Amino acid sequence: MRPDAIPLAGVIGSPIGHSRSPQVHGHWLRAHGIRGYYIPMDIAEGDLAEALRMLPRLGFVGVNVTVPHKERALALADHVSDTARLIGAANTLSFDAEGAIHADNTDAHGFLANLRQAVPGWNAAAGPAAVLGAGGAARAVVVALRDAGAPEILIANRTRDRAEALREAFGDRLRVVDWVEAGNMLEQAATVVNTTALGMTGKPPLRVPLDGLQRGAVVADLVYAPLRTRLLEVAGEMGCIPVDGLGMLLHQAAPGFERWFGARPEVDAATRAAALQ
Repeated sequence: MRPDAIPLAGVIGSPIGHSRSPQVHGHWLRAHGIRGYYIPMDIAEGDLAEALRMLPRLGFVGVNVTVPHKERALALADHVSDTARLIGAANTLSFDAEGAIHADNTDAHGFLANLRQAVPGWNAAAGPAAVLGAGGAARAVVVALRDAGAPEILIANRTRDRAEALREAFGDRLRVVDWVEAGNMLEQAATVVNTTALGMTGKPPLRVPLDGLQRGAVVADLVYAPLRTRLLEVAGEMGCIPVDGLGMLLHQAAPGFERWFGARPEVDAATRAAALQ
């Protein structure tokens, strides 16, 4: 990219109209006085490879990647971070001067940073963690919890085979629980995380029994639409510490912004307000 060129970044997915990333990055660009742009792009799966090779020629320094492209983007990258390889998906791509694609995954970082900001005294080693779901988001959460020192991670998924695949990938510290027993595993958990889309606006509700939640447990929901899900409402009523999913979205975005635009953004109240516009 020419020294006088205006840096471009964006987010690619299909669909993409729901993404709040343009509001977040636009806010950070204005806050830092950076002359750059962040653009949402709806790119079909069949066009992904061609688009990724073309974007650097158009002046893009990088992009975020969302559904359904995270795994395919990893496969198309020229260079892959250890974290992205471990999680098996990429959510942050950077393009170098020659157009090579560097893939990373900042979801585990975003999850931990959100928990630590929302609950400053949170300690993964305080007790077992319970994870609902076994998709791509669950892989990032499991990596984060394992690396932070959770002594055991209980995981339940509607399709048990996917949960078993996570146990095989990440070791004996994971224990698979049948979905019908998911409510019971909450009784043991100091940290509870919903990584499914259940409870999201337009999706079926999360029907896992919640009466086993322990007072003082940290309960995080990766869903952020609505911002206060039923899981978080019940957790608050039962004396748990609820953590919404918007903070993870913001914290996972910060490393990419710094790489692309050269400034470290703050994840603060103004950033949350911008994301909710």
